[in-house]
Amino acid sequence: MRMSFENQVALVTGAGSGIGLATAKGFAEAGASVVLAGHHEESLRAAAKDLIDAGHKALAVRCDVADEHQVAAMVEQTISTFGRLDAAFNNAGVQSPIAETADASGDEFDRVNAINLRGIWSCMKYELIQMRKQGSGAIVNTSSLGGLVGIAGRGAYHASKHGVLGLTKTAALEYASRGIRINAVCPGIIDTPMVSGMLTSEPEAMKELLKEVPIGRLGRPEEVASAVLWLCSQGASFVIGHALVVDGGYTIH
Repeated sequence: MRMSFENQVALVTGAGSGIGLATAKGFAEAGASVVLAGHHEESLRAAAKDLIDAGHKALAVRCDVADEHQVAAMVEQTISTFGRLDAAFNNAGVQSPIAETADASGDEFDRVNAINLRGIWSCMKYELIQMRKQGSGAIVNTSSLGGLVGIAGRGAYHASKHGVLGLTKTAALEYASRGIRINAVCPGIIDTPMVSGMLTSEPEAMKELLKEVPIGRLGRPEEVASAVLWLCSQGASFVIGHALVVDGGYTIH
């Protein structure tokens, strides 16, 4: 089944690298006009230029998803440039250093949840305002294997990713009858800059995690991107409030 997004507009946050960048490329190659949003303006502009040079329609927008005003402006710029919003992938997120719950910093907990949880809430809020006007749209939120299980030392991150699934399911119920589908994707250990940093800073902890991946390797960003595009496509037209796991088997233990 070929997934086509011709004449559609897709918005991707965290689009400067990793899963977000792979997904933005996937949308563009499937015919969509793509807005690449994120915190690192230089990488976003470079990625958008590559897509434009390849004949696609793309726009880079700097946005800190922890700032609701910037999120509102991001969606407004998407609409003013391309006229509508058909698909949104809310993917921006951060990890936190390993810390037992009793030793964790309240400031760090707030930082992680401001981006990973409130950031997704803010993105959905303004995306849904537009999609509600249109009477159509598809949203995919990035949770994680950390939204499904617990891992010692990762309390702030896992709390945020569990929260993403709660938001996803609630919003999915609210908008399913109005032509808007909302789902989540739960990546495992994927070969991204975030994971590369963890492999460097926490080699022993990551070595233990990787032992628990039955497929025996890191995932590729493109493998998650394929899942996101499918969830946004007509092929998933009856899929509502689902958490699609792309983790090489980690969570089936």
